[in-house]
Amino acid sequence: MSTLPPYASPLERLWFYAFRVLCGLILFFLIMPILVIVPLSFNAEPYFTFTQGMLNLDSEAYSLRWYRDIIENEQWLHSIKNSFIVAISATILATSLGTLAALGLSRAHMPARTLFMGLLISPMIVPLIITAAGMYFFYSDIGLAQTLPGIILAHTALGTPFVVITVTATLSGFDTNLIRASSSLGATPTYTFFNITMPLILPGMISGGLFAFITSFDEVVVVLFLAGFEERTIPRQMWAGIREQISPTILAVATLLICVSVVLLMTLELLRRRGERLRGLTPS
Repeated sequence: MSTLPPYASPLERLWFYAFRVLCGLILFFLIMPILVIVPLSFNAEPYFTFTQGMLNLDSEAYSLRWYRDIIENEQWLHSIKNSFIVAISATILATSLGTLAALGLSRAHMPARTLFMGLLISPMIVPLIITAAGMYFFYSDIGLAQTLPGIILAHTALGTPFVVITVTATLSGFDTNLIRASSSLGATPTYTFFNITMPLILPGMISGGLFAFITSFDEVVVVLFLAGFEERTIPRQMWAGIREQISPTILAVATLLICVSVVLLMTLELLRRRGERLRGLTPS
């Protein structure tokens, strides 16, 4: 933790503490709307506001009824199953394709590298509503609209740029002499990749895969265009719940999604630190 040097002037000391207070206020402003959802998900009444009993910390004002509703409601269970099927499948495809693309872009004599990089990360740049509309018309022509494979392929396209960026960043510190040494000893390219290259870039692959998973798991715009009733995912079900039948079950699902996001972010941070240790940027 950084501290002030003993020779710091009064103005430097003022800025030192004022900057930390400002950062704390900004963090509070960003996090507070999310944290409000958590206690509301335990509301015993079907309201989206704090009741008087909740404000008085009355135990009878809190309940797990909305979490039980997730388990007992067939629509929510079906949406959860679809979300995991789509997210896991899209993550596997995006990680595989993104890693291959990053390996190709990392080659020293790769022609038109900037052009290909721009094309690969374009789903991150183009407004999502335009991407979703284009996918809808394209998938409708080939018969993939309102099907799980269509949603999986769409989410693969959205998640691949994250894998390309993270793996490319990992490869920036990769020693290519290891590949040359492996080839000189008679190893095949496949053996070299799985036993030398992949273990070293694995933190970047996992980080990109987690970003792809989060992108797919939380995505709603493309699903609104491509999914039918049987292909509803959690975000699509939440959207329908807000428009059709307002229920605090949405708050319970949102709380669970927050917990999943926190776990994934902690995993990403651990992977980042591990990657720095492997590259020698931080002590072991």
